[in-house]
Amino acid sequence: MNFLLLVVGLAVLIKSADWLVEGAASIADRFGVAPLAIGLTIVAFGTSAPELVVNLIAIFQGNTQLAIGNIVGSNIANVLLILGVSAAIYPLSVKSSTVWKEIPLALLAAVMIMIMANDMLLEGTSVSTLGRIDGLVLLAFFLVFLYYSCCVSKVAGEEETIKQMPMGRSILATVAGIAGLVIGGKLLVDSAVSIATDLGLSEALIGLTVVAIGTSLPELATSAVAAYKGQSDIAIGNVVGSSIFNTFWILGISATIKPLPLVPANNFDFLVSIAASTLLFLALFLGRRHLLERWQGFVFLGLYAAYLSVLVLKQ
Repeated sequence: MNFLLLVVGLAVLIKSADWLVEGAASIADRFGVAPLAIGLTIVAFGTSAPELVVNLIAIFQGNTQLAIGNIVGSNIANVLLILGVSAAIYPLSVKSSTVWKEIPLALLAAVMIMIMANDMLLEGTSVSTLGRIDGLVLLAFFLVFLYYSCCVSKVAGEEETIKQMPMGRSILATVAGIAGLVIGGKLLVDSAVSIATDLGLSEALIGLTVVAIGTSLPELATSAVAAYKGQSDIAIGNVVGSSIFNTFWILGISATIKPLPLVPANNFDFLVSIAASTLLFLALFLGRRHLLERWQGFVFLGLYAAYLSVLVLKQ
């Protein structure tokens, strides 16, 4: 029953995010908000809504390991699973700005979390916590990333295509999206915790696997379809941007609202996240420059399978 509730919660969560984005974007467009601004705010934040809602519900219920596992696990899945699948479908050509700016920024985010999470090691404290000051620092970096994204989008002339709907339907979609996110997130978190308890698994393992992969499904679907259509920029930009959003925005706001206690076991997953971002950067200089080839995609998938195996064996 808990597995069924988890699937239902996940489905409601993902569909509700779509409703929220479509409704809010249509309302903003009717009030004359620029498509570029809508793309950088409502659409970008809306696609991160599942991870954010799951994290907020988890931390308020005291399931902090589930919240941390969700974000770190999503970032690892973004690189090794989603880019692995996408590159296996079609080789991904990566823009120079993504190689030299966005991927290093995602790597910086992973390294920052590793440093912030090791109070015991670096400061000799009795516990390690991702506290409110850490959260505010992450949010400050997030604002810098938003500014950078705005500048890049203006230079590239990118604009978000807005789906027009009647005002009444737009409001209904927005309200339904918000309500669905709360309901779906609650179902997902409660069922995930119950599954972990019933099977004798840790919350961290469920967060790093089932919840992380589940909340990353929209990115997986988007990138896989984009790769199939040969739209490499969308495929890889979607994944790298999501990883940066996850760390700076979602983990930042989570820690600001409620400090997150960490355990030494988290360091393994932080190291894997750093290694995944580093591997992505290096892979773009192996073989054909700035191209993630099919064989590299299969290597990424193999590494992700190995990572999941280690998680299960550690349990």
